[in-house]
Amino acid sequence: MILHYYFARKFLWMFLGIGGVFIALLALIDVVDELQDFPDLPIWDVVEIVLLNVPSTNYEILPLIVILAAVALFVRLARTSELIVVRASGRSGLRALLGPIAVAAAIGIVSITVLNPIVAASSKRYHDVVNGHRGGGGSVLTISSDGLWLRQGSATGQTVIHATRASSDVSVLYDTTFIAFSPSGDPLRRITARTARLGAGEWVLSDAKLWELAVGGNAETSATTLPTLRVPSALTQDRIIDSFGKPEYISLWDLPDFITQLEEAGFSARRYAVWFQMELARPLFLMALVLVAAAFTMRHARTSNTGVSVLTSIMLGFTLYYLRNFAQVLGENGQIPVTLAAWAPPIASFLLAFGILLHMEDG
Repeated sequence: MILHYYFARKFLWMFLGIGGVFIALLALIDVVDELQDFPDLPIWDVVEIVLLNVPSTNYEILPLIVILAAVALFVRLARTSELIVVRASGRSGLRALLGPIAVAAAIGIVSITVLNPIVAASSKRYHDVVNGHRGGGGSVLTISSDGLWLRQGSATGQTVIHATRASSDVSVLYDTTFIAFSPSGDPLRRITARTARLGAGEWVLSDAKLWELAVGGNAETSATTLPTLRVPSALTQDRIIDSFGKPEYISLWDLPDFITQLEEAGFSARRYAVWFQMELARPLFLMALVLVAAAFTMRHARTSNTGVSVLTSIMLGFTLYYLRNFAQVLGENGQIPVTLAAWAPPIASFLLAFGILLHMEDG
């Protein structure tokens, strides 16, 4: 037990050290980028933007930090002959991995339960702050229990759009209501329609009824019914989809309810479901990366080419990471089931690394 605690502690300190280096390095790079993007901003506003972006950038490279920490740990143990002493005492090299693997699992669990909500909140705030400085607006779409709400604006005022449901690609809204407001906030007109199809720079409404909300008039008596009505719009399909927010902007704890709301509103929640399952599989993937590093760097430094072993383990880790991302793309596009896209790469990586370790140790 003492030996497992010893290896676990060394791996944890190695992880924290390498993670601290990456945090400082990426923060400095981000400062330079933000100063170039916003040269007129006060320095404290730039620092705020950088601090909001730090959790997200480091969360994305967490697998890289884990595999580098594992490689550094096992290379150091090999050079100090500590692994030879462990084997000479009658313990196998596989048992020596229990401590680092447990720490990797703990890092994965902490990352999805504690860091994920922090990253989601900071990423969303970073997106809003950057859009505010660039002159863009906030989210144009909101989903609630009674349907979805859209907002579009122009120099002539704002228009609020409500629909009970929509097509999966958000190109068609059903049972819609358009309420136009003047720049001062006074209501101008109300339109209801059976469907509203988003075209190039306009909404095409079918079976529409229009009320002019002039002050002192009777809107119902002057209402008109039209088979087709065109309403100008600066919205695009991509902008509406982006308004949902990336999966990274939503806390893991809130994702199940958000997925349910999307599906009830008629939208496809596949990419959010894939992200949710991949986050749950993150601890297993981090454990697999530790095994990958151990498979090539646990041998004694005198009996192996350390440089080649380190390079091989890092490159294999990168390959597994990009295969995991490729599976995510396939899952989001519906090419493979959600569960397969999220869990197949971590399980395959774990079994592959474990097989290589068994061959190296007992082969």
